[in-house]
Amino acid sequence: MGKRPGRVYREPQRPWTRTAVRKPHKAYVKGVRNPVIRLFNMGSKKKGECNIRVDLLADRKMQIRDEAIEAARVNANKSMVNKVGKENYAFKIRVYPHQCLRKNAMAMGAGADRISSGMRLSFGRPCGRAAIVNKNQKIMSIWTTEEHKEMARKALKKANSKLPGSNDVRVEEVENVAE
Repeated sequence: MGKRPGRVYREPQRPWTRTAVRKPHKAYVKGVRNPVIRLFNMGSKKKGECNIRVDLLADRKMQIRDEAIEAARVNANKSMVNKVGKENYAFKIRVYPHQCLRKNAMAMGAGADRISSGMRLSFGRPCGRAAIVNKNQKIMSIWTTEEHKEMARKALKKANSKLPGSNDVRVEEVENVAE
């Protein structure tokens, strides 16, 4: 069986975290896999000469699967490397997929009513991870110079096609690059 459609997990679920002890939700849910995202910081490590920051902002509160974040990252990074070169930008993913997604598999076929217990104790098995993103939260950012800001804006527009929602791309000048 393939992955469930994005509309199933788009609305934020209650996060399964422990509050008494500062441990993530893995304390309750066993078998949670690691996130698919390979790199969170790409491009040049020196952001000192970059004076423009281009951000991809969420248009509403939602969940974004880690596979979608990875696809957007690959798309934007490849576009920037091909157009401006690796030394002319710094790229950062600003969200982390902490939320564990679960699915409750139902028995199908003849005699399933005798085998399946339905929704009784239906906590579900882990099937993925997602990042909970609030409205106007930065999903990813690119730091670059004035001459490459249009390429960075186009790269984040392309990356937006891999993510749910119609997110906004915002360009602004920055003085303090130590963010």
